[in-house]
Amino acid sequence: MTDTLATGVANVDQLRGRTRRYERVGPGGDPVATHAPPATDADNQAGGPRVVLDCGWGRLVFGQTFTDQAAVADVLRSEVAGARDICIYLRDPHVLVSRLPDELFIDPSLTYRLPLDHELPDDGVIPGLTFRQLRDADDAEAVNRIYAANGMVTAPVEVLVDNAGTDRFLHLLAENAAGEIVGTITGVDHVAVFDDPDNGASLWCLTVDFNAAPPGTGQALITALAARLVERGRAFVDLSVLAENSGAIRLYERLGFYRTATLCVKRKNPINERLFLPAMPTGYDRLNPYAKIVADEAMRRGIRVEVTDPAWGELRLTSGGRTVLTRESLSELTSAVAMSRCDDKRVTRRILAEAGLSVPRGRTAAGDETDAAFLAEVGQLVVKPARGEQGNGITVGVRTPQALAAAVELATRFCPEVLLEELCTGEDLRVIVIDHEVVAAAVRRPAAITGDGVHDVAELIDRQSRRRAAATGGESRIPVDDMTREVVAEAGYGMDDVLPEGQVLVVRRTANLHTGGTIHDVTAELHPEIAEACVTASRALDIPVTGLDLLVPTPERPEHVFIEANERPGLANHEPQPTAERFVDLLFPGTRAPQRLWSPAGAASSGA
Repeated sequence: MTDTLATGVANVDQLRGRTRRYERVGPGGDPVATHAPPATDADNQAGGPRVVLDCGWGRLVFGQTFTDQAAVADVLRSEVAGARDICIYLRDPHVLVSRLPDELFIDPSLTYRLPLDHELPDDGVIPGLTFRQLRDADDAEAVNRIYAANGMVTAPVEVLVDNAGTDRFLHLLAENAAGEIVGTITGVDHVAVFDDPDNGASLWCLTVDFNAAPPGTGQALITALAARLVERGRAFVDLSVLAENSGAIRLYERLGFYRTATLCVKRKNPINERLFLPAMPTGYDRLNPYAKIVADEAMRRGIRVEVTDPAWGELRLTSGGRTVLTRESLSELTSAVAMSRCDDKRVTRRILAEAGLSVPRGRTAAGDETDAAFLAEVGQLVVKPARGEQGNGITVGVRTPQALAAAVELATRFCPEVLLEELCTGEDLRVIVIDHEVVAAAVRRPAAITGDGVHDVAELIDRQSRRRAAATGGESRIPVDDMTREVVAEAGYGMDDVLPEGQVLVVRRTANLHTGGTIHDVTAELHPEIAEACVTASRALDIPVTGLDLLVPTPERPEHVFIEANERPGLANHEPQPTAERFVDLLFPGTRAPQRLWSPAGAASSGA
């Protein structure tokens, strides 16, 4: 039908392996025949003939030949990548879609029917234009060129040629006086396919070469197809057209087509996305990557997304009768108490220590000689605001009382309470735990530059900072501040020095992403003991979503210490791990991908 005008272009090679032309499928969706005999009593007792017709760009699933909706779902699940299957004439299609909303959708198209005893307008004759059946590979290639030019899914040449050689298809071409193919239309004879008791037919893939086809070519193709179906004695021809295609609808109605209540079911695949995904909500383009990844996953599942505060990353997500407010990965499911436990790093370390987890030695800065005594006891300190995020106010590697006083003064600019913590060496590990399950783990490394023997340190930092900003949507930049200059000086360089070619220079002490740090996925290498400890930590804090920061010699070994817990971790930093998917699973468990095939036998009945 004409709704294939709305598809995207598929690579023909993706479909080369498809050799089916017509299938009857068994209860599990497997083909049991490659011909089209009329239905028998035995067929009906076994669930009907279950007719599936391969058109090259996808398969037509004739829903009226199925008595079991679960079998229809099985067939649609077996759709080939890059193709688009369409189920039409299914009884109660809304029931099937309601059972599998993550997989299937009702196509937003209208079905029109033309009675073939209807007299068509006689203005469909165009001088120099002739109509004939598709014959060979050259014809099929020409058809594919027109399909591709109009954003339609193309089909394997051999499938088009083989189909045109059967009585099931009327694959007509419009040819101009120069022998150029300028339009195409495909008719399917339902009687030839499955001995249709309604004596019907359908129309698919009507399109023209808009650069070469004369005006009226589309109407002339419809008239030519209708005339051939009349010769076969068919009663009607149906087509499907997108509801928004008002121009085509006016043409069909002028030709005598009228609306029917027939609906089509399709699978949620990349080709069909624009048909089932909602329009981008207002403010979507102003979301940061951490809110946008949540919005994208929600929209992919058909969850309504409202951007309530784009600058804040706040969304209102609605599915059915359930609404949840989120700010990036923070949601209403995180209690105020759990959030406060993560907000104050002193409280975090106390709760984790009481749960038997390993944390560095630490204390709250008192502003007297006891701070220097603690420094002398542990040797080196990390000084950080008790509350804060994104690495603000943190000083790493404090060794002297003078440096301690300066670090405390810096930290108090962000929070009046300051935490002194023993400096532990190791790699900076971030573990994402959602619904008390480890979803992702990544090692974060401080910002670094690599010398080229030409540019000085300041220029290299600027270049690397711009690269990090471009890669993270502006979220990651290397600040050129006192800490950066100090780290560079400790390595024996000045900001004006030219760094030798190939020399790697770390320019920040902390691995925070917002100050130019990089992140490297290590989920597959994470030691089970670390994973178990992270789950224990999330339960101790009683928080459903958290990013736990640890120091480890290496992720593959069990040794670790917890540094802090983040109540709003950046989910966009952990690709290819399914952080956004697991977050939306937590918010809307009913939208999870099904773990087994739905079957009416397992569904509860309703008295409504």
